[in-house]
Amino acid sequence: MFEDINQLTETVIGLAIKVHRNLGPGFLESVYQAALACEMQEAGMKFEKEKYLSVKYADIVIEKGFRCDFFIDDQLVVECKAVNELTNIDQAQLLNYLKISKLQVGLLINFNSSILKNGIKRIVNNYQGETLRSQRPPRLT
Repeated sequence: MFEDINQLTETVIGLAIKVHRNLGPGFLESVYQAALACEMQEAGMKFEKEKYLSVKYADIVIEKGFRCDFFIDDQLVVECKAVNELTNIDQAQLLNYLKISKLQVGLLINFNSSILKNGIKRIVNNYQGETLRSQRPPRLT
């Protein structure tokens, strides 16, 4: 549906702002997720809610290693929060989702912000490897 990732992120941000204008800050994360899912469905967007992502470790695959809030149009990961402020851990969580899914862009949206645009972070994955750590470190001799 979306050929340009920037168009997709703008659309999702617009829908998140619509949700925030209607609900305001103060609800649980799950309320915002449900409302955003309704808006995306109404807009005809292709997405998966609470998608599990597998993690490869050595020669094994850890099924359901992570669960992202939204996996949109096979191009974008969106993680919703309802916290006082976003932390580096929140950003690292989204970056891990991007690395595992091999996607380039994700949105971290904190609906607990009084002005939503101040609670949105666009995270870019510059990692080009296969997994988080695709090779074991060399042995010391």
